[in-house]
Amino acid sequence: MGNKLYHGAAWYPELWNETVIEQDIELMKQAGMNVVRIGEFAWSNMEPTEGNIDLTFFVRMVNLLHENGIDTVMCTPTPTPPIWFTHGHPERMYVNEQLQVMGHGSRQHACTNHPYFREKAAAITKHIAQAIGRLPGLIGWQIDNEFKAHVSECMCGTCLTQWHDWLEERYETVEKLNEAWGTQIWSEYYHSFEQVPQPGPVPFLHNSSLSTMYQQFSMEKIAQFSDEQAAIIRQFSDAPITHNSSVAFSVDNERLFRELDFASFDTYATYDHPANYLLNNDLWRNFKRGRDYWIMETSPSHAASLASYAKPHPNGYLKVEAVAAYALGAEAFCYWLWRQQRAGCEQPHGSVISTWGKPTVGFPNVLEVEQARKEIEATILATRPTQAEVAMTYSDRSKAFLKTEPHQKLNHRGLVTSFYERILHLGLHRDIVPEGSELAGYKLLFTPFLPYISSDFMERATAFVAEGGVWVVGPLTGGRTEEHTLHTHAALGDLEQLAGVETIYTFPMDGSGSIGSAFDIAAPLSLWSAVFQPKEAIAIGTVEAGLTPGLAFLTERTYGQGKIVMLGSMPTGEKGELLLNKLIMHYADDAGVTLRTDVSAGTIVAPRRGDRYDVWIVVNMDGNGGIVTLPQDGIDPVTGMKYREGKLTLGRYEHKVIQFAGLL
Repeated sequence: MGNKLYHGAAWYPELWNETVIEQDIELMKQAGMNVVRIGEFAWSNMEPTEGNIDLTFFVRMVNLLHENGIDTVMCTPTPTPPIWFTHGHPERMYVNEQLQVMGHGSRQHACTNHPYFREKAAAITKHIAQAIGRLPGLIGWQIDNEFKAHVSECMCGTCLTQWHDWLEERYETVEKLNEAWGTQIWSEYYHSFEQVPQPGPVPFLHNSSLSTMYQQFSMEKIAQFSDEQAAIIRQFSDAPITHNSSVAFSVDNERLFRELDFASFDTYATYDHPANYLLNNDLWRNFKRGRDYWIMETSPSHAASLASYAKPHPNGYLKVEAVAAYALGAEAFCYWLWRQQRAGCEQPHGSVISTWGKPTVGFPNVLEVEQARKEIEATILATRPTQAEVAMTYSDRSKAFLKTEPHQKLNHRGLVTSFYERILHLGLHRDIVPEGSELAGYKLLFTPFLPYISSDFMERATAFVAEGGVWVVGPLTGGRTEEHTLHTHAALGDLEQLAGVETIYTFPMDGSGSIGSAFDIAAPLSLWSAVFQPKEAIAIGTVEAGLTPGLAFLTERTYGQGKIVMLGSMPTGEKGELLLNKLIMHYADDAGVTLRTDVSAGTIVAPRRGDRYDVWIVVNMDGNGGIVTLPQDGIDPVTGMKYREGKLTLGRYEHKVIQFAGLL
């Protein structure tokens, strides 16, 4: 990629005439756009009839954009197979869990595992890569578009056959599967892999192992499809490859990005939930360590479709979204979409330019983003995000476990975001790290809401603690096996011996009158909980009322140079918030976390490091203004404005770039 920050949008020139195309490019230049994404829904334009592939138009578009100083991210068009692929071929289509066969006319309607789909997808991808892969205007590739955004696990006949193959490869014999899944329950026992069903319609609920493993099978298959497309592109192009994903989709993002070159995400978080937006940045920074991520899609104003619309951003908010993203490690900030669509199901969606070629309500904010990009670009390019000392684990595999077993309609994304928001508001610089991430450089690790902890994760976390780290485990962590069954030797498996506790009971605390006391705060306890008898550990928080008075819900054990902390239950209510905040800061102190800022909630500090100097980019995200304490005098590297040590006030949606003389 170029040595610059990118600011761009998705563009669909195939939908417009030459006059509009010329107008669009001129307007893009006026708005400061330096990159566009094209092609992801254009399969029928590229191959109107089967085998009749013509990419002349898209080659011309990439060249035309390049001539006008605009780079291109080229997409493979596989989310929208043409009518010749779908008409009269229900066997090629996606089938949902109610066994409804999808029809033509939306997107993601094909089964991506069907061999004919794979054949045709490979063919169109190869043609695009050959035609466009070496063009000077091409800077990157996007595979497909938002895998599993509208669909999840396919229940078609092709998937059934591949499911059986996947199971045989995993378990080798059906006897091992029966033993792992406990299939003697409800006479589920199978005599061959071919008898194992998909988790389609049943009178009550499926076996937990069946449901969770089918999700993992589906996640692996979509990642393999991505790998296949990337391998084809690499034969003809050196440009880096990504996919635009999300924490909301039915994918394993860690696995998906493993074979890709850089990570990107789409987000339509509304302005009143900045934590939902910031979490993506703190997570995507860590899928491809050392490589800046992209925001491939966000709205300049509001998201919408024929069925709904979201509230538009207030003036000023888009700019701070962009500044925060660039500061936290993004290389690009891009919109969906450039010109509003005149037809289809997303006509009302926010855009930069209207169908009639005039600026939209979001356009002035896009100009603000461009002005801010130019002002901060030199500083961003000369620095890197500072290594965080606090990390929290994120796991799409846990998302699958909680989809199978949601308790009271819980989901991993919501639970993690809520926990993350507390860390964010306490001024701790933090990473959200995928399950397989290395833990070097961190001092404090939170691992909440991971029903299953792999032996690999356990080894890395144990090594982290032995070398001086503090690991806070739970709640809802460690109580399930890899096959989504219960442990039989201890409630939380091997984790208990490591943490020096014995779990006496596990049960739902909600409505039980359970009160937990720790750090001189008493608060109600909630969620499915574990209560402990300390062995090598000591009790830090004790249950004072309810069904289990006297047992511990919070323990710690010194292990090597560090500590393992078990949080067995979730404090709730106002007192619960106070207790959790106290817990987080107590163990931040314990772990020696120094990378923290005295900043009001709703305002963030994104620390970056240059050559023997530090930069803080301070951003008010909530529109209420904020206050941050500067540890020493600093200067704005663009304007030369000087800032004194002590309190600094920010206005509504204001940001400041502050360079310090040395390392903090």
